[in-house]
Amino acid sequence: MAQANAYPLSLQLISVSGADKLSYLHGQVTQDLNLLTDDNFLWAGHCSPKGKLWATLRLSKLNDAYLLLGSQAETDASCRELKKYGVFAKVDIEITHHQVLGILTDDMCQTCDLLGLTFAQESNACTFGDNNKALKLDGQRLLLIVEHGYTLPQGVALHTDPTPFDSATILAGEPQLGETSVDEYVPQMVNLQALGAISFKKGCYTGQETVARMRYLGKNKRALYIVKGQASAHPQESELEVQLEGDNWRRAGKVIHQAYDSVSQDYYALVVMANDLTDSAVLRCKTHPGVELKIQPLPYSLEDN
Repeated sequence: MAQANAYPLSLQLISVSGADKLSYLHGQVTQDLNLLTDDNFLWAGHCSPKGKLWATLRLSKLNDAYLLLGSQAETDASCRELKKYGVFAKVDIEITHHQVLGILTDDMCQTCDLLGLTFAQESNACTFGDNNKALKLDGQRLLLIVEHGYTLPQGVALHTDPTPFDSATILAGEPQLGETSVDEYVPQMVNLQALGAISFKKGCYTGQETVARMRYLGKNKRALYIVKGQASAHPQESELEVQLEGDNWRRAGKVIHQAYDSVSQDYYALVVMANDLTDSAVLRCKTHPGVELKIQPLPYSLEDN
């Protein structure tokens, strides 16, 4: 029997529907909406006119609507901005009342059978039940977008602490913005290009000029890094420092997402730092200097294709 565990996540969904949903959303996000089908999900960024991210989003389709999945801070900001200009198009934009569950499994095929999920070959999304969506993130992780009242089948254990899933998300290098990170970074600073979230061929969208300059003029000097260390308690950190020489330290970057495993005492974080840092850099938490951190390998390449 597969070992499958479910975790309630504090992610939120925006639904975009209506006759103009494709043309309207296509001009708002970094992704090419024409590539989105019922059987896939795609990463995208939603930017301000200055090219700063309001949200990093996973896009999918459900019942003739687009679903935009992100943190509460991201979806609150994105929904607000989408509605601001949506009054000029035939679109309905709202926060949905779905619940989001993260699934960790050691046997994806068995767990999909258990949950009643059928993914088409090479696809990473499927609809199940009357109004539910499943996103396959990788070989061990699923996201279930379900209506409230949905009951997990026997064989899938429900936990209240989402730390294991959050830690896996961080180790996958998948960005998630909080309140202090919204409208702070251009998409390449959180590695969205490495997740296939930016189309450089689709035409105009909000913030496009800044995003294009980062690619073609080499303007970007920052990237998203995974760091890990040991701590006796959750540092709840906002910034990291990097060691120069001896006991000299300087600001290294800002933490945008973090998780702490109280059992193993492992601390994980995603940090935006200068993109010329080496893996051997010695880092520490700014307000908890006793917590030293090491850069972990990214599961993707940051080189432009």
